[in-house]
Amino acid sequence: MSSSKYGIWLVGACGGVASTAILGLAALKRGLIPTWGLVSELPQFAGVGLPQWDDFLVGGHEIRCASLVAELRRFAIENRALPPELIELCREELDAVQTEIRWGTVHGATEVIRGLASPEVPEDRSSRFAVDRLEADLRAFREKYRLDHLVVIHVASTEPPLAVDEIPSPWPKLWRWLETEAACALPPSSLYAIAAFRSGCSYINFTPSPGPDLPPLGELAVEQQVRYMGCDGKTGETLLKSVLAPMFARRHLRVLSWVGHNIFGNLDGKILDHPANKASKIATKDRLLGHILGYRPQTLVSIEFVESLGDWKTAWDHIHFAGFFGTKMVVQFSWQGCDSILAAPLVLDLARWTILAWKRGHVGLMPFLASYFKSPYGMAEHNFETQFKMLEAWALAH
Repeated sequence: MSSSKYGIWLVGACGGVASTAILGLAALKRGLIPTWGLVSELPQFAGVGLPQWDDFLVGGHEIRCASLVAELRRFAIENRALPPELIELCREELDAVQTEIRWGTVHGATEVIRGLASPEVPEDRSSRFAVDRLEADLRAFREKYRLDHLVVIHVASTEPPLAVDEIPSPWPKLWRWLETEAACALPPSSLYAIAAFRSGCSYINFTPSPGPDLPPLGELAVEQQVRYMGCDGKTGETLLKSVLAPMFARRHLRVLSWVGHNIFGNLDGKILDHPANKASKIATKDRLLGHILGYRPQTLVSIEFVESLGDWKTAWDHIHFAGFFGTKMVVQFSWQGCDSILAAPLVLDLARWTILAWKRGHVGLMPFLASYFKSPYGMAEHNFETQFKMLEAWALAH
Protein backbone atom coordinates (compact mmCIF):
# COMPACT_ATOMS: atom_id res chain seq x y z
CA MET A 1 0.00 0.00 0.00
CA SER A 2 1.42 3.39 -1.02
CA SER A 3 1.98 5.99 1.69
CA SER A 4 1.86 8.83 -0.86
CA LYS A 5 -1.07 11.18 -1.07
CA TYR A 6 -2.04 13.20 -4.12
CA GLY A 7 -4.85 15.61 -4.79
CA ILE A 8 -7.20 16.26 -7.69
CA TRP A 9 -8.73 19.74 -7.55
CA LEU A 10 -11.66 20.11 -9.96
CA VAL A 11 -12.73 23.54 -11.19
CA GLY A 12 -16.45 23.14 -11.84
CA ALA A 13 -16.60 20.47 -9.14
CA CYS A 14 -20.35 19.79 -9.27
CA GLY A 15 -20.69 19.73 -13.07
CA GLY A 16 -21.42 16.59 -15.06
CA VAL A 17 -17.82 15.69 -15.90
CA ALA A 18 -16.45 16.46 -12.43
CA SER A 19 -19.21 14.74 -10.45
CA THR A 20 -18.99 11.65 -12.67
CA ALA A 21 -15.20 11.57 -12.24
CA ILE A 22 -15.57 11.90 -8.45
CA LEU A 23 -18.08 9.05 -8.33
CA GLY A 24 -15.90 6.99 -10.67
CA LEU A 25 -12.85 7.46 -8.45
CA ALA A 26 -14.82 6.41 -5.37
CA ALA A 27 -16.17 3.36 -7.18
CA LEU A 28 -12.68 2.41 -8.41
CA LYS A 29 -11.36 2.60 -4.86
CA ARG A 30 -14.10 0.21 -3.76
CA GLY A 31 -13.66 -2.11 -6.76
CA LEU A 32 -17.26 -1.57 -7.84
CA ILE A 33 -16.72 -0.81 -11.55
CA PRO A 34 -14.49 -2.11 -14.35
CA THR A 35 -11.61 0.01 -15.61
CA TRP A 36 -12.93 0.37 -19.18
CA GLY A 37 -12.32 3.82 -20.63
CA LEU A 38 -9.17 4.36 -18.57
CA VAL A 39 -6.16 4.48 -20.88
CA SER A 40 -3.80 4.37 -17.89
CA GLU A 41 -5.17 0.91 -17.07
CA LEU A 42 -3.95 -0.62 -20.36
CA PRO A 43 -1.60 -3.56 -19.73
CA GLN A 44 1.51 -1.89 -21.18
CA PHE A 45 1.35 0.81 -18.49
CA ALA A 46 1.15 -1.56 -15.52
CA GLY A 47 4.74 -1.08 -14.40
CA VAL A 48 5.45 2.57 -15.13
CA GLY A 49 4.86 3.86 -11.58
CA LEU A 50 1.43 5.43 -11.84
CA PRO A 51 -0.23 6.40 -8.54
CA GLN A 52 -2.96 4.09 -7.27
CA TRP A 53 -6.58 5.21 -7.03
CA ASP A 54 -6.42 5.01 -3.24
CA ASP A 55 -3.65 7.63 -3.29
CA PHE A 56 -6.03 10.40 -4.41
CA LEU A 57 -8.11 12.90 -2.45
CA VAL A 58 -10.48 15.35 -4.18
CA GLY A 59 -11.52 18.96 -3.66
CA GLY A 60 -12.61 21.72 -5.97
CA HIS A 61 -14.05 25.11 -6.84
CA GLU A 62 -17.66 25.68 -7.88
CA ILE A 63 -19.78 28.79 -8.57
CA ARG A 64 -23.17 27.09 -8.33
CA CYS A 65 -24.93 26.18 -5.11
CA ALA A 66 -25.00 22.45 -5.84
CA SER A 67 -24.80 19.10 -4.07
CA LEU A 68 -22.69 16.32 -5.57
CA VAL A 69 -25.18 13.67 -4.47
CA ALA A 70 -28.17 15.61 -5.80
CA GLU A 71 -26.42 16.33 -9.11
CA LEU A 72 -25.47 12.68 -9.55
CA ARG A 73 -28.97 11.48 -8.71
CA ARG A 74 -30.41 13.87 -11.28
CA PHE A 75 -27.80 12.75 -13.81
CA ALA A 76 -28.63 9.08 -13.21
CA ILE A 77 -32.39 9.63 -13.56
CA GLU A 78 -32.28 11.94 -16.59
CA ASN A 79 -29.55 10.21 -18.58
CA ARG A 80 -29.76 6.58 -17.40
CA ALA A 81 -26.02 6.35 -17.89
CA LEU A 82 -24.97 4.98 -14.49
CA PRO A 83 -26.59 2.76 -11.85
CA PRO A 84 -28.27 4.93 -9.16
CA GLU A 85 -27.35 2.44 -6.44
CA LEU A 86 -23.68 3.27 -7.06
CA ILE A 87 -24.30 6.76 -5.67
CA GLU A 88 -25.56 5.36 -2.36
CA LEU A 89 -22.73 2.84 -2.15
CA CYS A 90 -20.22 5.69 -2.48
CA ARG A 91 -22.16 8.21 -0.40
CA GLU A 92 -19.46 8.45 2.28
CA GLU A 93 -16.79 9.45 -0.26
CA LEU A 94 -19.12 11.89 -2.02
CA ASP A 95 -20.00 13.61 1.25
CA ALA A 96 -16.30 13.88 2.11
CA VAL A 97 -15.53 15.59 -1.21
CA GLN A 98 -18.50 17.94 -0.73
CA THR A 99 -16.87 19.35 2.40
CA GLU A 100 -13.78 20.25 0.33
CA ILE A 101 -15.56 22.30 -2.34
CA ARG A 102 -14.94 26.06 -2.16
CA TRP A 103 -16.45 29.04 -3.93
CA GLY A 104 -14.85 29.72 -7.29
CA THR A 105 -14.63 33.11 -9.00
CA VAL A 106 -16.67 34.91 -11.63
CA HIS A 107 -14.24 37.80 -11.88
CA GLY A 108 -13.74 38.50 -15.58
CA ALA A 109 -16.54 36.07 -16.54
CA THR A 110 -19.15 36.79 -19.18
CA GLU A 111 -22.75 37.43 -18.20
CA VAL A 112 -23.86 33.99 -19.34
CA ILE A 113 -21.45 32.28 -16.92
CA ARG A 114 -22.20 34.81 -14.19
CA GLY A 115 -25.84 33.80 -14.61
CA LEU A 116 -24.99 30.32 -13.30
CA ALA A 117 -23.41 31.61 -10.10
CA SER A 118 -24.89 31.53 -6.63
CA PRO A 119 -25.35 34.93 -4.91
CA GLU A 120 -22.94 33.59 -2.29
CA VAL A 121 -19.98 33.57 -4.69
CA PRO A 122 -17.56 36.27 -3.47
CA GLU A 123 -17.28 39.41 -5.61
CA ASP A 124 -13.51 39.58 -5.97
CA ARG A 125 -12.50 43.25 -6.22
CA SER A 126 -9.67 42.60 -8.67
CA SER A 127 -8.13 39.81 -10.70
CA ARG A 128 -5.19 39.65 -8.32
CA PHE A 129 -7.49 39.45 -5.30
CA ALA A 130 -9.30 36.53 -6.96
CA VAL A 131 -5.99 34.76 -7.62
CA ASP A 132 -4.90 35.24 -4.02
CA ARG A 133 -8.17 33.78 -2.71
CA LEU A 134 -8.11 30.77 -5.07
CA GLU A 135 -4.45 30.16 -4.31
CA ALA A 136 -5.18 30.17 -0.56
CA ASP A 137 -7.81 27.43 -1.11
CA LEU A 138 -5.31 25.25 -2.98
CA ARG A 139 -2.60 25.71 -0.38
CA ALA A 140 -5.02 25.00 2.48
CA PHE A 141 -6.20 21.75 0.88
CA ARG A 142 -2.68 20.58 0.19
CA GLU A 143 -1.50 21.42 3.71
CA LYS A 144 -4.55 19.95 5.44
CA TYR A 145 -3.90 16.52 3.97
CA ARG A 146 -0.11 16.87 3.62
CA LEU A 147 -0.35 16.11 -0.08
CA ASP A 148 2.79 15.33 -2.03
CA HIS A 149 1.34 17.05 -5.09
CA LEU A 150 -1.94 18.59 -6.27
CA VAL A 151 -3.29 18.57 -9.84
CA VAL A 152 -5.84 21.26 -10.77
CA ILE A 153 -8.15 20.18 -13.61
CA HIS A 154 -10.42 22.74 -15.25
CA VAL A 155 -13.76 21.19 -16.27
CA ALA A 156 -15.98 24.27 -15.90
CA SER A 157 -18.17 25.92 -18.57
CA THR A 158 -16.59 27.01 -21.85
CA GLU A 159 -15.48 30.64 -22.06
CA PRO A 160 -15.24 32.81 -25.21
CA PRO A 161 -11.90 33.20 -27.02
CA LEU A 162 -9.45 35.69 -25.54
CA ALA A 163 -7.80 38.62 -27.36
CA VAL A 164 -4.22 37.66 -26.51
CA ASP A 165 -2.79 40.91 -27.90
CA GLU A 166 -4.50 42.83 -25.09
CA ILE A 167 -2.72 40.88 -22.35
CA PRO A 168 0.50 42.41 -20.96
CA SER A 169 3.72 40.41 -21.19
CA PRO A 170 6.11 39.24 -19.74
CA TRP A 171 4.81 37.67 -16.54
CA PRO A 172 6.00 40.33 -14.01
CA LYS A 173 4.21 43.02 -16.03
CA LEU A 174 1.02 40.97 -16.16
CA TRP A 175 1.15 40.32 -12.40
CA ARG A 176 1.44 44.07 -11.71
CA TRP A 177 -1.42 44.74 -14.12
CA LEU A 178 -3.68 42.33 -12.23
CA GLU A 179 -3.50 44.56 -9.15
CA THR A 180 -5.87 47.12 -10.66
CA GLU A 181 -9.59 46.66 -10.30
CA ALA A 182 -10.11 47.45 -13.97
CA ALA A 183 -7.95 44.52 -15.06
CA CYS A 184 -10.77 42.11 -15.85
CA ALA A 185 -9.65 41.00 -19.30
CA LEU A 186 -8.40 37.65 -18.00
CA PRO A 187 -11.21 35.07 -17.78
CA PRO A 188 -11.67 32.83 -14.72
CA SER A 189 -9.91 29.86 -16.37
CA SER A 190 -6.69 31.92 -16.58
CA LEU A 191 -7.06 33.13 -12.99
CA TYR A 192 -7.38 29.51 -11.84
CA ALA A 193 -4.25 28.64 -13.85
CA ILE A 194 -2.26 31.47 -12.24
CA ALA A 195 -3.42 30.40 -8.78
CA ALA A 196 -2.40 26.81 -9.54
CA PHE A 197 1.05 27.76 -10.81
CA ARG A 198 1.76 30.19 -7.96
CA SER A 199 0.86 27.51 -5.41
CA GLY A 200 3.09 24.91 -7.09
CA CYS A 201 0.25 22.85 -8.58
CA SER A 202 0.01 21.25 -12.00
CA TYR A 203 -2.84 22.44 -14.26
CA ILE A 204 -4.88 20.60 -16.88
CA ASN A 205 -7.28 22.54 -19.08
CA PHE A 206 -9.91 20.01 -20.18
CA THR A 207 -12.01 22.76 -21.81
CA PRO A 208 -11.56 25.05 -24.83
CA SER A 209 -11.37 28.06 -22.46
CA PRO A 210 -8.16 30.18 -22.60
CA GLY A 211 -6.74 28.92 -19.28
CA PRO A 212 -2.92 28.89 -19.25
CA ASP A 213 -2.53 29.39 -23.02
CA LEU A 214 -0.80 32.77 -22.72
CA PRO A 215 2.96 33.43 -23.10
CA PRO A 216 3.34 35.09 -19.66
CA LEU A 217 1.58 32.13 -18.00
CA GLY A 218 3.98 29.76 -19.74
CA GLU A 219 6.81 31.84 -18.25
CA LEU A 220 5.21 31.56 -14.81
CA ALA A 221 4.91 27.77 -15.12
CA VAL A 222 8.63 27.42 -15.88
CA GLU A 223 9.52 29.89 -13.12
CA GLN A 224 7.49 27.89 -10.62
CA GLN A 225 8.76 24.54 -11.99
CA VAL A 226 5.24 23.21 -12.64
CA ARG A 227 3.64 21.38 -15.53
CA TYR A 228 0.48 21.92 -17.56
CA MET A 229 -1.41 20.79 -20.66
CA GLY A 230 -4.66 21.27 -22.61
CA CYS A 231 -6.91 22.00 -24.28
CA ASP A 232 -10.41 20.60 -24.79
CA GLY A 233 -10.81 16.91 -24.00
CA LYS A 234 -11.10 14.74 -27.11
CA THR A 235 -13.96 12.34 -26.42
CA GLY A 236 -16.29 11.97 -29.41
CA GLU A 237 -16.61 13.30 -32.94
CA THR A 238 -13.16 14.92 -32.97
CA LEU A 239 -11.64 11.68 -31.70
CA LEU A 240 -13.10 9.93 -34.74
CA LYS A 241 -11.81 12.69 -37.02
CA SER A 242 -8.29 12.20 -35.64
CA VAL A 243 -8.54 8.50 -36.51
CA LEU A 244 -10.30 8.74 -39.90
CA ALA A 245 -8.47 11.72 -41.42
CA PRO A 246 -5.09 9.87 -41.47
CA MET A 247 -6.76 7.09 -43.47
CA PHE A 248 -7.66 9.55 -46.23
CA ALA A 249 -4.14 11.01 -46.13
CA ARG A 250 -2.39 7.61 -46.29
CA ARG A 251 -4.59 6.43 -49.19
CA HIS A 252 -4.08 9.75 -51.00
CA LEU A 253 -7.81 10.32 -51.20
CA ARG A 254 -8.69 14.01 -51.55
CA VAL A 255 -11.12 15.26 -48.93
CA LEU A 256 -13.23 17.93 -50.58
CA SER A 257 -15.46 18.83 -47.65
CA TRP A 258 -16.14 17.62 -44.13
CA VAL A 259 -19.34 18.68 -42.41
CA GLY A 260 -20.06 17.84 -38.78
CA HIS A 261 -23.34 18.59 -37.00
CA ASN A 262 -23.36 18.20 -33.20
CA ILE A 263 -26.33 18.28 -30.82
CA PHE A 264 -26.48 17.83 -27.05
CA GLY A 265 -28.44 19.12 -24.11
CA ASN A 266 -26.30 19.31 -20.97
CA LEU A 267 -25.18 22.45 -19.12
CA ASP A 268 -22.17 22.88 -21.38
CA GLY A 269 -24.50 22.69 -24.38
CA LYS A 270 -26.63 25.43 -22.85
CA ILE A 271 -23.57 27.66 -22.44
CA LEU A 272 -22.43 26.85 -25.98
CA ASP A 273 -25.79 28.05 -27.25
CA HIS A 274 -24.30 31.53 -26.89
CA PRO A 275 -22.27 32.47 -30.01
CA ALA A 276 -19.22 33.88 -28.19
CA ASN A 277 -18.80 30.74 -26.08
CA LYS A 278 -19.52 28.48 -29.05
CA ALA A 279 -16.65 30.08 -31.00
CA SER A 280 -14.06 28.55 -28.65
CA LYS A 281 -15.46 25.04 -29.08
CA ILE A 282 -15.78 25.24 -32.85
CA ALA A 283 -12.17 26.43 -33.14
CA THR A 284 -10.80 23.37 -31.33
CA LYS A 285 -13.07 20.95 -33.22
CA ASP A 286 -12.20 22.40 -36.64
CA ARG A 287 -8.45 22.78 -36.32
CA LEU A 288 -7.05 19.29 -36.78
CA LEU A 289 -8.13 18.39 -40.34
CA GLY A 290 -5.76 20.83 -42.05
CA HIS A 291 -2.86 19.62 -39.92
CA ILE A 292 -3.49 15.94 -40.67
CA LEU A 293 -4.35 16.25 -44.37
CA GLY A 294 -1.77 18.90 -45.25
CA TYR A 295 -4.41 21.11 -46.89
CA ARG A 296 -7.67 22.74 -45.86
CA PRO A 297 -10.84 21.19 -47.29
CA GLN A 298 -14.10 23.07 -46.95
CA THR A 299 -15.34 22.42 -43.43
CA LEU A 300 -18.42 23.22 -41.42
CA VAL A 301 -18.84 22.49 -37.72
CA SER A 302 -22.17 23.22 -36.07
CA ILE A 303 -23.12 22.83 -32.42
CA GLU A 304 -26.73 23.09 -31.30
CA PHE A 305 -28.36 22.85 -27.89
CA VAL A 306 -31.20 20.32 -27.79
CA GLU A 307 -32.32 20.18 -24.18
CA SER A 308 -34.16 16.86 -24.34
CA LEU A 309 -30.91 14.99 -25.15
CA GLY A 310 -29.37 15.73 -21.77
CA ASP A 311 -25.80 14.44 -21.57
CA TRP A 312 -26.15 12.29 -24.69
CA LYS A 313 -24.28 14.08 -27.45
CA THR A 314 -24.91 13.09 -31.04
CA ALA A 315 -22.89 13.94 -34.15
CA TRP A 316 -23.54 13.36 -37.85
CA ASP A 317 -20.59 13.75 -40.23
CA HIS A 318 -20.63 13.93 -44.02
CA ILE A 319 -17.24 13.48 -45.75
CA HIS A 320 -17.11 14.22 -49.47
CA PHE A 321 -13.91 12.95 -51.08
CA ALA A 322 -12.41 12.22 -54.50
CA GLY A 323 -10.52 9.12 -55.59
CA PHE A 324 -9.09 7.66 -58.82
CA PHE A 325 -10.29 9.44 -61.99
CA GLY A 326 -11.46 12.23 -59.67
CA THR A 327 -14.55 10.19 -58.89
CA LYS A 328 -16.43 11.72 -55.96
CA MET A 329 -17.57 9.52 -53.09
CA VAL A 330 -19.05 9.91 -49.62
CA VAL A 331 -18.48 8.58 -46.12
CA GLN A 332 -21.09 9.31 -43.48
CA PHE A 333 -21.11 8.35 -39.82
CA SER A 334 -23.14 9.07 -36.74
CA TRP A 335 -21.88 9.06 -33.18
CA GLN A 336 -23.74 9.10 -29.91
CA GLY A 337 -22.12 8.96 -26.50
CA CYS A 338 -22.76 10.10 -22.97
CA ASP A 339 -20.52 13.14 -22.67
CA SER A 340 -19.63 12.90 -18.98
CA ILE A 341 -19.15 9.12 -19.08
CA LEU A 342 -16.67 9.52 -21.93
CA ALA A 343 -14.84 12.44 -20.30
CA ALA A 344 -14.64 11.32 -16.65
CA PRO A 345 -12.08 8.49 -17.11
CA LEU A 346 -9.89 10.82 -19.17
CA VAL A 347 -9.89 13.32 -16.31
CA LEU A 348 -8.75 10.58 -13.93
CA ASP A 349 -6.14 9.41 -16.43
CA LEU A 350 -4.75 12.92 -16.78
CA ALA A 351 -4.39 13.23 -13.01
CA ARG A 352 -2.37 9.99 -12.91
CA TRP A 353 -0.11 10.92 -15.84
CA THR A 354 0.50 14.38 -14.40
CA ILE A 355 1.54 12.93 -11.05
CA LEU A 356 3.93 10.61 -12.89
CA ALA A 357 5.35 13.61 -14.79
CA TRP A 358 5.83 15.42 -11.47
CA LYS A 359 7.63 12.41 -10.01
CA ARG A 360 9.92 12.37 -13.04
CA GLY A 361 10.75 16.07 -12.66
CA HIS A 362 9.03 17.22 -15.84
CA VAL A 363 8.44 21.00 -16.12
CA GLY A 364 6.27 22.98 -18.57
CA LEU A 365 4.07 21.61 -21.33
CA MET A 366 3.36 17.87 -21.41
CA PRO A 367 3.21 17.06 -25.15
CA PHE A 368 3.01 13.30 -24.45
CA LEU A 369 -0.60 13.90 -23.33
CA ALA A 370 -1.63 15.25 -26.75
CA SER A 371 -3.89 12.26 -27.51
CA TYR A 372 -6.30 13.46 -24.81
CA PHE A 373 -7.01 16.86 -26.42
CA LYS A 374 -8.68 18.30 -29.49
CA SER A 375 -6.20 21.16 -29.68
CA PRO A 376 -3.10 20.15 -27.70
CA TYR A 377 -0.87 23.04 -26.67
CA GLY A 378 2.33 23.40 -28.65
CA MET A 379 1.50 20.52 -30.99
CA ALA A 380 1.06 20.35 -34.77
CA GLU A 381 0.56 16.57 -34.63
CA HIS A 382 -3.12 15.57 -34.57
CA ASN A 383 -2.99 11.97 -35.80
CA PHE A 384 -4.41 10.00 -32.88
CA GLU A 385 -2.22 6.94 -33.41
CA THR A 386 0.94 9.04 -33.55
CA GLN A 387 -0.14 10.95 -30.44
CA PHE A 388 -0.81 7.71 -28.58
CA LYS A 389 2.62 6.36 -29.51
CA MET A 390 4.10 9.53 -27.99
CA LEU A 391 2.36 8.67 -24.72
CA GLU A 392 3.58 5.08 -24.84
CA ALA A 393 7.16 6.13 -25.63
CA TRP A 394 7.25 8.63 -22.78
CA ALA A 395 5.60 6.30 -20.25
CA LEU A 396 7.85 3.36 -21.02
CA ALA A 397 11.09 5.34 -21.39
CA HIS A 398 11.94 5.30 -17.65
